[in-house]
Amino acid sequence: METALTKLVGVRHPLVQTGMGWVAGPRLVSAAANAGALGILASATMTTDRLRAAVREVTSRTDAPFGVNLRADAGDAAERVRIIIDEGVRVASFALAPSRELIARLKDAGVVVIPSIGARRHAEKVASWGADAVIVQGGEGGGHTGEVATSVLLPQVVDAVDIPVIAAGGFRDGRGLVAALAYGAAGIAMGTRFLLTSDSTVPDAVKARYLAATVKDITVTTAVDGLPHRMLRSELVDALERSGRVASLVRAVRHAAAFRRDSGMSWAQIVRDGLAMKHGKELTWSQVLLAANTPMLLKGSMVDGRTDLGVMASGQVAGLIDDLPSCAELVTRVMSEAHSTLQALPRTD
Repeated sequence: METALTKLVGVRHPLVQTGMGWVAGPRLVSAAANAGALGILASATMTTDRLRAAVREVTSRTDAPFGVNLRADAGDAAERVRIIIDEGVRVASFALAPSRELIARLKDAGVVVIPSIGARRHAEKVASWGADAVIVQGGEGGGHTGEVATSVLLPQVVDAVDIPVIAAGGFRDGRGLVAALAYGAAGIAMGTRFLLTSDSTVPDAVKARYLAATVKDITVTTAVDGLPHRMLRSELVDALERSGRVASLVRAVRHAAAFRRDSGMSWAQIVRDGLAMKHGKELTWSQVLLAANTPMLLKGSMVDGRTDLGVMASGQVAGLIDDLPSCAELVTRVMSEAHSTLQALPRTD
């Protein structure tokens, strides 16, 4: 199935595996790429040395195109961009809008730039700066999310920009791909669906928690870092929502200290990155610290398997997923369903 996305990045299928922190490592990314989708490596939870090693590991596992996701507001963003260029990575993906200068630097090096956005005005801005495509995530998506549903946001963005638009938030199968194409998208991006594959390194106990979840078990909370964050409801989420200001501050400092040890960052860097994530919102200092060390809360579940001590970012679609196929099986299934759905549509000619 050829679309503007497949032609732009050189993949076989109009599917994207999103860059999920602690989840989208070399094994998952290379498996998605070998299956014909665009795999995206998550770099925000990696040191720069680890990023370079991870890129080389993916390259050793696949000849297919893949991408790297990074935070445009990170203090070492320029160094990460240099690694992407030096290592010949095909796509640079951004969770926040990159600057005009960063886009130009990547494009001059032949890298395809695909920011993720959650509002039409953000898509218009990055398109005017030269972005090659955008991933549009509606409110159904996991992690930091907005209030507008994909079915409302997607056509807004498709009508507003003339670059390929990739739909995210609420997708898991071929029917969703066909629906996105009907809205004018060039493909779909899936996070939770790729997290719940046999190629994902997420511990089995955590995967079981996702598989057991219903749609009602997935909530949006601001208790983690002050911003709307979609995740599975858990003991930790309940505790965060019940905590008073003093308890929240103590917990924030403890997690920030753990993140500092794990990442090698200084306290000044942690606070600076936390402030950068505020997006102009009025957050308490505990929320600022949590914004900087939210990756540690994700690591607790995604790496350590502690469903009681870590947060589990999740799209609403987790409530509809009940199996763990390989990436190859998943991609084959999605594309087969898409073709069957298209063939079943009533014809008017």
